[in-house]
Amino acid sequence: MRLTSKGRYAVMAMADLALHGGAERAVPLQEVARRQEISLSYLEQLFAKMRRAGLVSGVRGPGGGYRLSRDAGLVTVAEIIEAVNEPIKATRCDSASSKSCIGRTGRCIAHGLWQEMGDRIQVFLDSVSLADVLEQRFDGSARVAAE
Repeated sequence: MRLTSKGRYAVMAMADLALHGGAERAVPLQEVARRQEISLSYLEQLFAKMRRAGLVSGVRGPGGGYRLSRDAGLVTVAEIIEAVNEPIKATRCDSASSKSCIGRTGRCIAHGLWQEMGDRIQVFLDSVSLADVLEQRFDGSARVAAE
């Protein structure tokens, strides 16, 4: 299992947006691209997906750009990764299929291990907000306390 550059860049860009504008001020993607050293055209593709998912809103005209659709403490890392179509899973098989990770009928011998690991990663990413990323809090305690 690996997190692709699409998921990593989306989280980095959203953290940058939260830090430099949040829900109050629109931030031009050119600024995010420069600070995070990510291609502007790639960011435009990612932000189109995140806009469709309701994570950001676009502002046109002078002073335009993107801003968060809600407070950084209410946006999770899992939502961002899912918005750019990057499922986090540790198994190679399709959960809706009866085929195993290696193409045979049934599940591979280690399927339960990989499934549990993927589930725990999902729970962790669901517990970390953009605000947590900015404050370097990765145990989920801040988000749980805020709810």
